Amino acid sequence: MNPGSLLLIDDDAYILEAMADYLRGQGYRTETARSGHEALDRIAEFPFDVVICDVNLSEMDGFQVLEQVKAKSPETAVILITGLGTIESAVDAIRLGAFDYLTKPLIDDELTFSVQRALGQRQIVEENRSLKAQLDQRFGLGNIIGRDYKMTKMFDLIESVADTRTTVLILGESGTGKTMTARAIHQLSCRKQKPFVEVACGALPDSLLESELFGHVAGSFTGAVHDKVGKFLQADGGTIFLDEIATASPGLQVKLLRVLQDREFEAVGGNKTHRVDIRLILATNQNLEDMVAQGKFRQDLYYRINVITLTQPPLRERICDIPLLLQHYLAEFVKQTGKSIGGFNEPAVQLLQRYTWPGNVRELLNVVERAVVLCKRSIIGPEDLPEAVRNFGTTPDAPFARLGGTRLKSALANPERQIIIEALENNGWNRQNTAEMLGINRTTLYKKMKKYGIEFEKQLQP
Repeated sequence: MNPGSLLLIDDDAYILEAMADYLRGQGYRTETARSGHEALDRIAEFPFDVVICDVNLSEMDGFQVLEQVKAKSPETAVILITGLGTIESAVDAIRLGAFDYLTKPLIDDELTFSVQRALGQRQIVEENRSLKAQLDQRFGLGNIIGRDYKMTKMFDLIESVADTRTTVLILGESGTGKTMTARAIHQLSCRKQKPFVEVACGALPDSLLESELFGHVAGSFTGAVHDKVGKFLQADGGTIFLDEIATASPGLQVKLLRVLQDREFEAVGGNKTHRVDIRLILATNQNLEDMVAQGKFRQDLYYRINVITLTQPPLRERICDIPLLLQHYLAEFVKQTGKSIGGFNEPAVQLLQRYTWPGNVRELLNVVERAVVLCKRSIIGPEDLPEAVRNFGTTPDAPFARLGGTRLKSALANPERQIIIEALENNGWNRQNTAEMLGINRTTLYKKMKKYGIEFEKQLQP
């Protein structure tokens, strides 16, 4: 393990070599330069972790070297050394970006401690960068799997609204990945370095939810023995995601409307007004328009949050994405379990694509994990799938029951329409290529598209 690379700069050859020998003895990779120009040439060739430079150099002094290093290699720590140290010069050095400012005669332990601190700070910076990269990979847009045209439309909309302050409402059934989409919006925004705070509104009773969101002051209610900072204050500067917003009580809806309009609120039991800079993302699996019509959701709040709407399509409406999702989640669970499983065989994939997925992607994730755990071969087959998936649609009355008593002609029309749509998607909605793929002429395709009401613009509507 490399403990760090150092570059020493001093025009006194004796001092330079003595310091270099000492630091090499401490295990550091250490190189030397007799002038500022020589040092900058070395830095251009190799990214040193720490530069230790004497202030009193000919041609280019230590402060000039410092400025050049910070401009060309800002992550390199610079320690300045001088024989005529003053408080003013030390302040100037730190203001210009020096990590430390040491005075001669140097004490070995003092120099070693300064180098260790500089290397420790660099390690922290690199770890933070690595963690941020992992966050981007885990929560970024690339983590949302899908090539279906509805997913493509959603990706375009996410990229368009991510770097704005606009409120976003995410609609979709349970298990479609609304939380993942909210995180992706945050990670793509300029607020990505600030907090992402998630609140499941349906998981708490109204009394506790209000305190959770806005905080409370001590004594405001029984059990409130200390002041509590709410989620809105925690999210200041970042993003707050309110899941299951349809469950909010009328009183809470009024408070939310004020936060959206004025970005201010008071804690429960408090009279101090807090102002926050937040981006609000909300999600629901309910039809808010129907709830407004029934008087269960405030119309003014609905209009305020329904600025940009993203619709997460259910998995049964994008069955062409199932093989992609299987491959993605299989790779994750194979890595976790250490098993050697190459994939799903064709009969298993067909069963998974035939199933209607009431639990959506969340259910698919569980099915893949179960299959990986139970599989004793290198390929997952139908026998590794849950009974509900294997037997779906196989009972004599199942198709009829599933279609709610639909006549045969209508029942056959539904899969034909879906096949045509998927063929069009696979061919970029080129009707000539689609007709050839389906083995029919283009006129027949046009007639069937008209019969089933298949139009490109209609298909893009959520």
